Amino acid sequence: MSEAHANEELVVYSDYVCPFCYLGRRSLERYRETREEPLSLDWHPFDLRSGKRNPDGTIDTAADDGKGDEYYEQARENVRRLQEKYGVEMAQEIATDVDSLPAQVASYYVKNERPDRWLDFDEAIFAALWQDGRDIRDTTVLADLATDVGLDGDEIRDAIGDDELRAELDELFTDAQQQGITGVPTFIYDGYAARGAVPPEQLERLVDGVE
Repeated sequence: MSEAHANEELVVYSDYVCPFCYLGRRSLERYRETREEPLSLDWHPFDLRSGKRNPDGTIDTAADDGKGDEYYEQARENVRRLQEKYGVEMAQEIATDVDSLPAQVASYYVKNERPDRWLDFDEAIFAALWQDGRDIRDTTVLADLATDVGLDGDEIRDAIGDDELRAELDELFTDAQQQGITGVPTFIYDGYAARGAVPPEQLERLVDGVE
């Protein structure tokens, strides 16, 4: 691997309520374990619920986002297939009734204020939802997760209620759309992209290239 590549980051656009984002991160863990050089990760938030979100940030559950029963059944089948492929156990296959906005606000705050603790917090949020079936909409859950990874739970509570942080996050959601991100997870490295919970060998090709 070239020195330039060793110093660059892998960008990932993701949303905590996306099961494929969780599975994609587990695939990334496998790939990172095979590398001699560390690989930095730069998270960019994405809002899967944007098409159903009201101006005040709440979700309009009656809004038609074009995803019916057939779509979700196919999604469940794909999740089950990838669970088996990657050897991953999950408490649920989809989480359509969960809004990740509070978690994304908290994660964004930690990324900016405590970047040394961000990855641990990020992984704790994913695990809480997909391994333990906890409700990551709940401020108390997020504060508890923060405390578990060495952060101040009260700071996280305050961050979740910070309107300025939410406005900044909205700008990042818009920026993701303007960058042409239409689905998650999307991994980007050195101008090239891979979308979906791709296997470790595809992430290796994305980052290291093919000789």
